[in-house]
Amino acid sequence: MNPFRKIVIAIDGYSACGKSTTAKEVARILGYRYIDSGAMYRAVTLYFLDHHISLSNPKEIVKALHNIHISFKVNSKGVSETYLNNMNVEKEIRKMRISEKVSPVSAIKEVRIAMVEQQRRMGKEKSIVMDGRDIGTVVFPTAELKFFMTADMVVRAIRRQRELLDNDRLVDLDEVIDNIAERDRIDTTRKESPLRQASDALVIDTTHITIDEQVDEVVRHAVSKALRTS
Repeated sequence: MNPFRKIVIAIDGYSACGKSTTAKEVARILGYRYIDSGAMYRAVTLYFLDHHISLSNPKEIVKALHNIHISFKVNSKGVSETYLNNMNVEKEIRKMRISEKVSPVSAIKEVRIAMVEQQRRMGKEKSIVMDGRDIGTVVFPTAELKFFMTADMVVRAIRRQRELLDNDRLVDLDEVIDNIAERDRIDTTRKESPLRQASDALVIDTTHITIDEQVDEVVRHAVSKALRTS
């Protein structure tokens, strides 16, 4: 990719469709920076929960947001991890207590404004892969390459259940399905930056394809786009 023009790759879609896993690997292959916007909202949720921030108090929320700085650092294994105010919170933000609250927090206007501002600063130099809910529609509406990922609900729930198990948390499948369904409802109906497919996004249904196949498709389009715009 280095001889080619630097581009922004935006990957949006529903939770547990493989967005983050795909985005991380695509970034590694292309030598791009990976930015997990979902992890940013999870980090904010963690801060709000730990500091007992009321979600119905805008002044309290704005004050809290001024004290939140989120960054990403690559560990010794080459994996990007989330830092909240210089503390590694990667494992903590993946817990069910965060999953249950992240959508309401993400729907708050003040939160979205603050996170979009941070995300845009991160993407100024391009050469990034960012995944989330509104990357191609709000954060980077002029991104050179956009994808929208979807998958069958049960398949998504099984994937999320496995992810939780990897973090030593066994959660009943029905509970995971209910959580994902509620997150979908909030994400698609919220007033601020609802989840929707950008008109120029390429759709990838991940129900019956592997992560490697997802990565291959995104990389193929990225190389083609970079060549055409170089």
